[in-house]
Amino acid sequence: MTVTAKKQIGTFLNGILYSYSQIFFSKNKVFAVILLGVTFFDWLAGLSGLLSVGAVNAIAILMGYSRKNVNQGYYGFNSLLVGLGLGIYYQPGFAFFFVLLFAAIFTFFITIWLENYFGKYGLPYLAWPFLLSIWMVSLAARQFTALEVSGRGLYMINDMYDYGGSIMVNIYHWINNLPIHESILIYFQSLGAIFFQYHLLAGVLIAIGLLIYSRIAFLLSLIGFFSAYFYYHFIGANLGELSYNYIGFNYILTAIAIGGFFLIPSKYSFLWVLLLTPIISIIITSTSTFFSNMQLSIYSLAFNIIVVLFVYVMKFRERNFTRPELVVVQQYSPEKNLYSQHNYKNRFDILIGQQVQIHLPFWGEWTVTQGHDGDHTHQGDWKHAWDFEIVDEDAKKHAEAGTKVQDYYCFNQPVIAPADGIVQEINDGIDDNAIGKMNLDKNWGNTIIIKHDEKLYTKISHLKKGSFAVAKGDEVKRGAMLAKVGNSGRSPIPHIHFQVQKNPFIGSKTIDYPISEFITKGIDGFELKTYDRPKTDELVAGINKNESLYKAFNFIPGQTITFEYTIDKSEIKKEAWEVKADIYNNTFLSCKESSSIAYFKNDGKLFYFTQFTGDYKSLLYYFYLGTYKVALGYYQDMIIKDTFPLAILKNNIKLFWQDFIAPFHIFMLAGFKLNYVKMIDDLSSSSILLKSDAHLQSSGKSSRNFNFIIRVEEDRIKKFEVQTNQFHIKAGEIKS
Repeated sequence: MTVTAKKQIGTFLNGILYSYSQIFFSKNKVFAVILLGVTFFDWLAGLSGLLSVGAVNAIAILMGYSRKNVNQGYYGFNSLLVGLGLGIYYQPGFAFFFVLLFAAIFTFFITIWLENYFGKYGLPYLAWPFLLSIWMVSLAARQFTALEVSGRGLYMINDMYDYGGSIMVNIYHWINNLPIHESILIYFQSLGAIFFQYHLLAGVLIAIGLLIYSRIAFLLSLIGFFSAYFYYHFIGANLGELSYNYIGFNYILTAIAIGGFFLIPSKYSFLWVLLLTPIISIIITSTSTFFSNMQLSIYSLAFNIIVVLFVYVMKFRERNFTRPELVVVQQYSPEKNLYSQHNYKNRFDILIGQQVQIHLPFWGEWTVTQGHDGDHTHQGDWKHAWDFEIVDEDAKKHAEAGTKVQDYYCFNQPVIAPADGIVQEINDGIDDNAIGKMNLDKNWGNTIIIKHDEKLYTKISHLKKGSFAVAKGDEVKRGAMLAKVGNSGRSPIPHIHFQVQKNPFIGSKTIDYPISEFITKGIDGFELKTYDRPKTDELVAGINKNESLYKAFNFIPGQTITFEYTIDKSEIKKEAWEVKADIYNNTFLSCKESSSIAYFKNDGKLFYFTQFTGDYKSLLYYFYLGTYKVALGYYQDMIIKDTFPLAILKNNIKLFWQDFIAPFHIFMLAGFKLNYVKMIDDLSSSSILLKSDAHLQSSGKSSRNFNFIIRVEEDRIKKFEVQTNQFHIKAGEIKS
């Protein structure tokens, strides 16, 4: 069998499984298998659903549609629902399967149409294709005399006996005779009704699968259902909507979608789950009245209306974007969505999608003489700014007597672009002040403003007259020389005033925006800070690039990196990673052997990973953990600290319980630490030894530790070791 054929079969089979779990917004195979099994409690419904999904996936592949979408079940789950619905309602026969096939194809066509239509607005198409298709097929089938309506489901015990004999009947009786409150019984029935299975056992199995897939989704299913249950009691509504018509699943699916899938799970998303309950009830009651005239069920109509409407409304806010916060990078798990978002904020301190990195506007080591909320001028609307000067080992800012501007170390030093951008404004022609004097009429002195993005500008002031190396309208790259340090404006001694602002005008108020990376030097040695704000009296500098580290981590799209490795002295294995870039120029390492992907950033001074998906036993996964963040400059004994998304370190019982309360409080930490141990430098190259660890921490105690040794030599990662309590991996990059 060819590689292409194997890939197509794999895509086809994955597409079938994920079509089941996609109904709960999941790509968990264990959950998918449970759901597939549940559908076969009614054998014809299960078979009809399976045939529908198989037919649609085969047609999608043959017609040339996205294999990724097929593989992830995007095209199959609506046809699955149509197949289940028709299979539960009609008797088997040639005419039935003929209609089923074309109903599935029709659903696929509607799926493609609505995918593109809703996609224009960044909205999900959910189960709209299912609704439109099953309504139209149901209306048409009334004229198909060859189709016979089924009587299955009327006598559940007989059906149970057909499925599993007396054992299944005994299990069914045992479950139904449990002292279960009415509300819990309806909850399980509502879960089963999502797959057209209207009995307790189906709901129990789905609940177990839901718990395996996501603790947050399971919790939301309870909150969504019981908020509806108590609301119906409170207003005196007909509970038959929840029990006899099994409409309760609308509240369950809406809660999971709003509370943890399309929105980051939080106290705000959970609050909205509660607030939307009355609206869902209104939609259910009103649409049921309308559709009953045509003898049609509303199925999941209320869920589809409210989720699309709510996500659409959230997109047009002008403020309070985090209360609640829309998911930007969908990871098909409420826990992963939450932990990744939480980790992103901790690491980068900027909104997801806000990718502009602002760097220090100078070379070398400078001291922050006034930081945010400074004692002098950095107050009020201008409190988020920095003043930088050069100070020697004796804490002096100048040589000689310091009576002339030329005596100051920073005077006439180059000022560089903090990021790529366009020169928006230049104010030149203002003379430097004599030491101790200030020009209050021309407060900012000679100034340059650079536009980096919409509503993102940097301003550098008190520059030297006539020193500008650029002009208004010029496009500049990060690190390009702009001008030189002067003493113009409200400046008694030479220094740089630097700020970030939303508007392009001199004098605009500042905004709180972090510096992407810088090295600080204190009593305890060097420390790398990322997406942080330099503080008053800190000695700061940009990263001074080390060529060996730079070349070792300079992964270029199109390159293939191959490692040889052994696990506990086993036979030598190989793992190759191809460096790729997606359509958004996000770079990543792709491992074919393990189907794993690790996204990374490298700005020439700092290398760091941003996301991992795939096999948690692959070498690439351990490389992601061990080299999570590396400054591409060598500073003896420097320690770099960072945090992982919690979901990346698995198999911890505490994490299981953390998941339940994570939307409200995160008490665990997945930490990373890298230590610059030793460098042997000669004329030809460097040998650099780094050590790192990854650990899960709660209540001050660490568990699930990974220890790493990285040796960079001959401009490559010559040694990479992983040590845990369970195994020891030795690896090294093969020189190409």
